[in-house]
Amino acid sequence: MPEGHTIHRLALDHRALFEGERLRVSSPQGKFQDAAALLDRQVMTAAEAHGKHLFLGFAATGWVHVHLGLFGKLGFGDAPAPPPADTVRLRLAGAKAYADLRGPTTCALITDAEKQAIHDRLGPDPLRAGDDGERAWARVSRSRTSVAALLMDQKVIAGVGNVYRAEVLFRHGIDPYRPGRGLTRTEWDAIWADLVELMREGVRHNRIDTVRPEHTPEAMGRPPRVDDHGGEVYVYRRAHLPCHICGAEIRTADLAARNLFWCPSCQRS
Repeated sequence: MPEGHTIHRLALDHRALFEGERLRVSSPQGKFQDAAALLDRQVMTAAEAHGKHLFLGFAATGWVHVHLGLFGKLGFGDAPAPPPADTVRLRLAGAKAYADLRGPTTCALITDAEKQAIHDRLGPDPLRAGDDGERAWARVSRSRTSVAALLMDQKVIAGVGNVYRAEVLFRHGIDPYRPGRGLTRTEWDAIWADLVELMREGVRHNRIDTVRPEHTPEAMGRPPRVDDHGGEVYVYRRAHLPCHICGAEIRTADLAARNLFWCPSCQRS
């Protein structure tokens, strides 16, 4: 599932390509057909993200709410748009570009009030202006749940997925099974600040890189990572490989139906 930086990048791309333009809107697949008919030839006035949720604003009609889920894909191309495949849930077509949405968990036309209700149930987002870690800390500091599970709970903090969860805990030497209330305020503030910086870099480069300069392949004389997810990481999807820092074997386990990765030496209890 795409993490928050990907959704914020998509919001930026939509603003750059379509904001202020009257668009042709269609649903070749047919599942969004009625809403597409209402949006067709309307002006896109905004695009924003909160966690893993994308909102495309059409002031005269409402908001298109998109959640890609595990299988959704959203891609762009140059105009003129070719004939769409029948798997395209939503097509936006402008004078210079088009966007095709396939296989999302959610694609719905919603009102301002419905959009606000989604914001209200989500935690603060490290990439949203004005959000900070205070509200998340209020929940984390009282919880017996592991910090690894809390970081993946979108009601606690929005946008963090499996990669950022594993990597930020490694970068701060925190055992993923430590309960939230076992964190100090200093540790939490450092985690939040690191997520803000890492995820901003994710938006900028459209990939997740979490290793510090002294641990890059060039600095360490090691081969670069070869993985479909791209980016240089410390522990994510490196199970049974040696830790870049201490050489211990990276471990993996199931936690809340997701794979957890950590170094038992660098992240001591």
